Amino acid sequence: MWPWEHAAFGYLLVSLWWHLRRGESPDGRIALAAGFGAVFPDLVDKPLSWTLGVFPSGYAVAHSAFVFPAFAAALWLAARRRNAAGAATAFLVGHASHLAGDVVYPFLLGDELAVEAVLWPAVVSSASPTEAGLVARTLFYLRAWLVRLWALEFGPLLAFELALVGVVAAVWLYDGAPVLAECRTLLAGRSE
Repeated sequence: MWPWEHAAFGYLLVSLWWHLRRGESPDGRIALAAGFGAVFPDLVDKPLSWTLGVFPSGYAVAHSAFVFPAFAAALWLAARRRNAAGAATAFLVGHASHLAGDVVYPFLLGDELAVEAVLWPAVVSSASPTEAGLVARTLFYLRAWLVRLWALEFGPLLAFELALVGVVAAVWLYDGAPVLAECRTLLAGRSE
């Protein structure tokens, strides 16, 4: 999945969780925490692999279903002491959605579920060439994704992309456009 897809999927799950748990829409702080949590595994593992060569692939410590519970417990406890349990939980739901998305996304492309992507260190994903670096690897994958999308073959990938965009946009608007709403309020306060 791409960062924007991870962020959208994470936001969708956090919004659903927030409505069920609190009976209200998430605010901008919760939406940002969800988005950041949803892209966090790639912000950690991709540079460590593709730029620094620490791991053989971009699926390592931050993608690990084995590491996640300890990380989640530590983050949540620290956030709870600072009265930020809601934001921490949104971050962690976003993070967990990233792991789930990386397992399921290949299936949408016609491949098997990629369970191995979240099993580090028990299973180390196959190596990606690191000599190209972060920017070159990102552009390589972006080109491949755009070619698939541009083909506009209505299959699972296009159906998923369209459904994700439509559903998340509708939910975000229903929620009052968090983050954008706070920015508008800030700007309105400055113009007075």
